[in-house]
Amino acid sequence: MQPEIDQKQQQLLLDLAHDAIEHGLAYGAVKQINLADYPTELQPFKATFVTLTINGQLRGCIGMLQACRPLLEDIVHNAFAAAFSDPRFPPLTADELPQLEIHISILNPAEPMQFTSEADLISQLRPGIDGLILDEGDYRGTFLPSVWQSLAKPEDFLRQLKLKAGLSADHWSSNLQVQRYTTTCFPTDL
Repeated sequence: MQPEIDQKQQQLLLDLAHDAIEHGLAYGAVKQINLADYPTELQPFKATFVTLTINGQLRGCIGMLQACRPLLEDIVHNAFAAAFSDPRFPPLTADELPQLEIHISILNPAEPMQFTSEADLISQLRPGIDGLILDEGDYRGTFLPSVWQSLAKPEDFLRQLKLKAGLSADHWSSNLQVQRYTTTCFPTDL
């Protein structure tokens, strides 16, 4: 297991995400970074999500479920995408930047869950700890562990995740697959 990211490194990553958004506002493109300019412990391939809020309200959230590039690059790309490419929101404006709060989630690898029924699955969920990935055929959705703050009951968490994936809230089948993952999130006030 890798060591936790310390506060100094967390601030560096938050600053990098902020710079990526400022660069996007100025140039309309993803900022290119030189990995050699950053600590090597922040360069392993990691999957991340960048969540943007204004006054506690979601303003964008984009991420990757599997590691496909170095942590630093993933944060730059996801910060840019959360600000300018989240289909739920218009692109971020310069006027919104001073109010913007940035939250980063670094995902640990997902693990498949084994369950025999919906009740069995619900009984295994760990509120506040688990992020979930739900798959069935062409339908897929994920909730980060931070979503437990607004959906505290495991039943509600699962129902809303099904809806997000494009399924009905009461959908159930033997083909449903669920994976769980944990995250390192900062700052922790999301």
